[in-house]
Amino acid sequence: MVQLTLPKNSTIRTGKTWPKPEGANRLKTFKIYRWSPDDGENPRVDTYFVDLDDCGPMMLDALIKIKNEIDPTLTFRRSCREGICGSCAMNIDGINTLACIYGIDDVKGDVKVYPLPHMPVVRDLIPDLTHFYAQHASIMPWLETKTNTPAKEWKQSIEDREKLDGLYECVMCACCSTSCPSYWWNGDRYLGPAALLHAYRWIIDSRDEATGERLDDLEDPFKLYRCHTIMNCAKTCPKGLNPAKAIAQIKKTMVERAI
Repeated sequence: MVQLTLPKNSTIRTGKTWPKPEGANRLKTFKIYRWSPDDGENPRVDTYFVDLDDCGPMMLDALIKIKNEIDPTLTFRRSCREGICGSCAMNIDGINTLACIYGIDDVKGDVKVYPLPHMPVVRDLIPDLTHFYAQHASIMPWLETKTNTPAKEWKQSIEDREKLDGLYECVMCACCSTSCPSYWWNGDRYLGPAALLHAYRWIIDSRDEATGERLDDLEDPFKLYRCHTIMNCAKTCPKGLNPAKAIAQIKKTMVERAI
């Protein structure tokens, strides 16, 4: 068997186990990843106990309860609590999802909570999404037009509008991109499922007049073609979208215009 010597900072140590609440009849154990850039220590996993009879049904409810009543140093992002903003994306029980719409009862046994995988960590459950957002901005996620702006609005038929269904609903939570092995390996150059889904949303928008430029920009061995249709993105998307299908449609469009 191969012997590997791992660096000191590659281990996750066992953290603090917090006291159980008194008088609770229905306890749930939460094992949560903790790391602070300020203390110079390795990451750890702290253990918390939550009384489900005194807590909301969603994972975010439990995290807020832990922060408010047990450990105020626990750090995570959250905002809308309605699955719209994408802020509370994290890895729960091995699944990239939104804590606000993932039920506590969906996890059997202890709940293991980690930040989104293969992203630099800012603190605790907060990943650094700077590069992810820069990739999204690079696909020009806005309407590009050359003709004069109409007096009221850019009109679109019902049929053309329906083509955007399954694309515009993306909340940029990064669950799909951080579940994609191709993005893990080539995230510096491969745009990833989220950015490419948004790219396709503007490519097929009947009002947009920069389709050629958009396709030219994506004609790159890494930006687009690192997708190997592994389908993790579609499986994990908390909004039920299919980025892999959008990527396939971009590739199809590339071929059609070359013929």
